Amino acid sequence: MSTTPENPRDCEDAEMEEVEGARNFEVDGETYDLFMGRYSNLLADRFADAAGVRAGQTALDVGCGPGALTRALVERLGAASVAACDPSPTFVNACAGRYPDVELQLGRAEALPFDDGRFDQVLAQLVLHFVSDPLQAAGELVRVARPGGTIGACVWDFDDGMEMLRRFWDAALAVDPDAPDEARTMRFGRSGELLDLLDQAGLQDTRETTLSVSSTYRDFDELWAGLCAGVGPAGSYCQSLPPPARDRLERRLHAELGAPTGSFALDAVARCAFGRTDST
Repeated sequence: MSTTPENPRDCEDAEMEEVEGARNFEVDGETYDLFMGRYSNLLADRFADAAGVRAGQTALDVGCGPGALTRALVERLGAASVAACDPSPTFVNACAGRYPDVELQLGRAEALPFDDGRFDQVLAQLVLHFVSDPLQAAGELVRVARPGGTIGACVWDFDDGMEMLRRFWDAALAVDPDAPDEARTMRFGRSGELLDLLDQAGLQDTRETTLSVSSTYRDFDELWAGLCAGVGPAGSYCQSLPPPARDRLERRLHAELGAPTGSFALDAVARCAFGRTDST
């Protein structure tokens, strides 16, 4: 059962150091889903399968957000075998509302609020590029895993693979050369970077792969509404622009996408790495 307060909204009063991973994500679950959940929900199933999640295991979802990977783990393992945490009180509330029987904690990847050696699977989906200290976070993933447990992490390929974000930042750079393109500012979106992090954390049998998903938009307005909701670096940048600049960005992005007049689909590729803790 969830260990969040009886009223999940009370989490918002919890004392917590502001961390990089919680910034730009103080939105409700539905708003997140409009922007990114449409991809992360699909990615979660592929990620859980690639990790080898199977009945009888226990699993921790690190940086759970409103619960995309939590849902995939619950479907495979049952709520009693799943725990989750996130540094955003709003996301903890959202996940608790959707999965009330999952153990949920407010916490950051660099200081996981769980005991040593507890989980068979410790998974971080779309998280490690936001943490303040990735190596410390990787060490925490190892700490809470059982001997011989699986550690897994995935992030979007910001260079070319995550089409929605790539097209957005290409449009942003066209109207503002100083736009904070995530391909330049985010870590672990390139081949070998996540693998190197898991190797540095001392994991065995490390391996890397890619996972692909696609999302269909009703029209351009649906895509633009998600960006204007202020979720993550792209949404935060979009909201920061004065109306004339935002209008220029909207027109440029529409052109970048080929000026769609109806529905269209965008692909997304995540880079993914796994390793195993020492079995002794």
